Amino acid sequence: MKSLFLPLALFLSGFLSNYTNMQTNEKTTASVRPITIYDFKIASLDGGTIDFSKFKGKKILIVNTASKCGYTPQYKGLESLYESHKDKLVIVGFPSDNFGGQEFQDNKDIASFCEKNFGVSFPLTTRVDVKGANTTPVFQYLCHKEENGVLDATISWNFNKFIIDENGKLLAHFDSEVTPESPELLKYIQ
Repeated sequence: MKSLFLPLALFLSGFLSNYTNMQTNEKTTASVRPITIYDFKIASLDGGTIDFSKFKGKKILIVNTASKCGYTPQYKGLESLYESHKDKLVIVGFPSDNFGGQEFQDNKDIASFCEKNFGVSFPLTTRVDVKGANTTPVFQYLCHKEENGVLDATISWNFNKFIIDENGKLLAHFDSEVTPESPELLKYIQ
């Protein structure tokens, strides 16, 4: 009889241990929430903080910008788009100097340039990296499918654009040649 109890006791001990581990793993997995765009905050060019959770219910257009680039005139189109759709769209510019020294080093110079030349009123972050070892977390999220759940993107130059829907879902990525007036972008906004 003793020979029957020992294997049964060992079996039950192992089963209960595995069952407990499975329940612990389920609780851990269930409590980990995926990151969304609404989890990010970043310093703004005006000295405040851009809190993406404040944009729930609006579409978000994120653009890596530069002040001394051939695509810099897109600021005008971005401002026009922002002004005409600000009830349902927010644009956030991320000034970056990742491509050929095309951005001012000082945030005050960036702000002055954008206001003076294009009347930019949409939010701008402080100067950040959008690629490389020091990529800002927002662009890390936007460029990697394992983080955003939708797509992988490569930032090849200034004025790449990401459109996010009213619920925080990344919809599409556009390279520099797609202007704020381009039909392929506007179809997500109108």
